[in-house]
Amino acid sequence: MSTRIVLVRHAQSVRPRLGEPDYDERPLTENGLAAAESLVPRLAAYSPTAVLSSPQRRAVQTVTPAADALGLDVITWAELREWESGLLPSADWETLYAYSWAHPEFAHGSGESLDALTARAGKALARMATEYPDTTVLVGSHGTFLTRALIAAGHRADWDFCRAMPMPAIYEVTSSQAAGA
Repeated sequence: MSTRIVLVRHAQSVRPRLGEPDYDERPLTENGLAAAESLVPRLAAYSPTAVLSSPQRRAVQTVTPAADALGLDVITWAELREWESGLLPSADWETLYAYSWAHPEFAHGSGESLDALTARAGKALARMATEYPDTTVLVGSHGTFLTRALIAAGHRADWDFCRAMPMPAIYEVTSSQAAGA
């Protein structure tokens, strides 16, 4: 059995405040909301049986228009949330992220390492395969999470790939229950 998983990176969101913890309710910008609406025909064409999302508002807002058009609810899963980096938004975030990508076993402070994020993403893919066998699932999430999910699914991706990922972006993977992810 296999599950087609359509990973959707959220559309353009309001920027986090520098020096302050990021917050789950950070929304999409007006352009982001328009982009989410423009995704509807493309996402509906996959004929998903379920729409899952990170509980973070920007991810939910990105997949909600498609879910509404399909008559489906958006189901939030905590494990689909963005990387818990342990970093405050800062002007030098790219340098800090690049370090993490070069050392994926490293965790900043009480944050999650990229290796731990990859494991979390892989478990989420396996859960989707178990709960939604032989169907298509739309998944709203975030750039770093999606990149690490692609890695967990056996695809090659790196920091340059993650940095260049547009908002929104769509990727497709197949998860097999037999393979576990």
